[in-house]
Amino acid sequence: MLKPRPTATREQIRLDGLWRFSVGDAFDTGTVLEAAVPASYNDLFTDPAIRDHVGWAWYRRTVRVPRGWAGERILVRVEAATHHGRVYAGDTLVAEHVGGYTPFDADITDLVTAGESFVLTIGVNNELTETTIPPGTITVDQAGRKRQQYQHDFYNYAGLHRSVWLHSVPQLHITDVDVLTALDGTINYSTLTSAPVNVDVRILDQDGAVVATGADGIAKIDDPILWQPGAGYLYTLEASIDGHDVYGQPFGVRTVEVRGTDFLINGEPFYFTGFGKHEDTPVRGKGHDDAYLVHDFQLLDWVGANSFRTSHYPYAEEVLDFADRHGIVVIDETAAVGLNLAIVSGLTGAPPRPTFSPETFGDDTRAAHAQAITELIARDKNHPSVVMWSLTNEPASNEDGAREYFEPLVKLARTLDPTRPLTYSAVMFATAANDRIADLFDVLSINRYYGWYVATGDLATAEQYLEGDLRGWLQRFGKPIMMSEYGADTQAGLHSVWDTPWTEEYQAAFLAMHHRVFDRIDGFVGEHVWNFADFQTSHGIHRVDGNKKGVFTRDRRPKAAAQELRRRWRSLGNRKPA
Repeated sequence: MLKPRPTATREQIRLDGLWRFSVGDAFDTGTVLEAAVPASYNDLFTDPAIRDHVGWAWYRRTVRVPRGWAGERILVRVEAATHHGRVYAGDTLVAEHVGGYTPFDADITDLVTAGESFVLTIGVNNELTETTIPPGTITVDQAGRKRQQYQHDFYNYAGLHRSVWLHSVPQLHITDVDVLTALDGTINYSTLTSAPVNVDVRILDQDGAVVATGADGIAKIDDPILWQPGAGYLYTLEASIDGHDVYGQPFGVRTVEVRGTDFLINGEPFYFTGFGKHEDTPVRGKGHDDAYLVHDFQLLDWVGANSFRTSHYPYAEEVLDFADRHGIVVIDETAAVGLNLAIVSGLTGAPPRPTFSPETFGDDTRAAHAQAITELIARDKNHPSVVMWSLTNEPASNEDGAREYFEPLVKLARTLDPTRPLTYSAVMFATAANDRIADLFDVLSINRYYGWYVATGDLATAEQYLEGDLRGWLQRFGKPIMMSEYGADTQAGLHSVWDTPWTEEYQAAFLAMHHRVFDRIDGFVGEHVWNFADFQTSHGIHRVDGNKKGVFTRDRRPKAAAQELRRRWRSLGNRKPA
């Protein structure tokens, strides 16, 4: 699904702003509430019944179609409706989509008239079940209120988290573009159209000059400027249908490869430094915000990070566009977090249940997971910043049924994109000895919390545990290994001269211990600290106003650990210490 872009044949109107808003089974025509788009609705209002609402919420506004759009196809693009969206033009349902972090279009051509107005209503349902990605369960309390439980450790914000667009395309139009590059400048491309027709292709450089033309799915750029970490040079593939449509797809010339225990970008070893992040800010929740986008990337540059993981869902496409332009490397992850019922048992004391079974996460869950993978790759396949797909975070990969669940999904991802390596983030319970799926993937991404949840406050013991654990994975699988999560909750402003958990000094010492271990291990290719910034979570006695593992506070103030990372990462660049 092509992102709406302004061209000579296509126009867009961004419908961000204040919409009428209500919660319930249908839109309340008497509502006086207004909600911001994009934003989560949970933190906008003081009414706890809205913040804790489980079920449908509704957004409505009147939209005028430009009179110049007569004869065009007219669509509404919803970039994210978390987690289930419905679009109505007037009283007519025109589109429905399940999956809260990928976009969908609603074709309203036959229901609206150019130059006239219509009422646009978008419903959003935040319910998670054992057949959604991410999963969850719904219960009903004694008062008859729905309650949502889920396995992931971040708040289940809901709403229209990204922009809504009204956009036009010609009747005969380009529907998809796929670009593959080689270091010698050879461009292999393919296009899809709404009807069989010839498509002309030319390649433009960043100044708009034509540097190549395409024929039979191939174009060649002489002496290409490569997209590299820290230097995000972009070309544009301009596809056109003579007299009907033109669409420009940005791309970068770069290659990605796993060779032995090395991760290579453009044939050169690359060492990941950065974070797991979240789309999470005060008041706006998971709503995309360009100001935070710019500031967060400034902080990545300040601390010396070269990459991040989109934990634990696809981020707004504006984030990837920004990473493309600025040379930041991205591990792109699906919303498959929480496929691990052992965590639920550990936190609640409930009897353990098998994670993968017809009664828990079975065929229907895997089908939803397959849809999430398909939509992620379809949306993000042309972003040069995306160098690896992460198919899931902390699944029960040590349990019976894990291989049967994941093997078809790995095959699907490789079919959809054979050019990028695959990974997943392994949970603490999954060890080199009992993991069932690591051999299916290209890079081993390990989440570990030695010194926090294990050997709390004892960094000497934690160092021994960590090194033995990582060496076990390398010995058994012989693949590149990176740390996709390591961190310690830290209350900004809390200090101690001893190794005292929750203090800023302990967080810095915790990270320094990990880095000593990383530097001793061959085949180690990267370190992503958990987390970039503090973020909101669900209620729990183990959380005080959210997760405090951020190196920055939720409002982006640095803790002492940020200076520790800055000293290390700015000296590393993109290479591991010799």
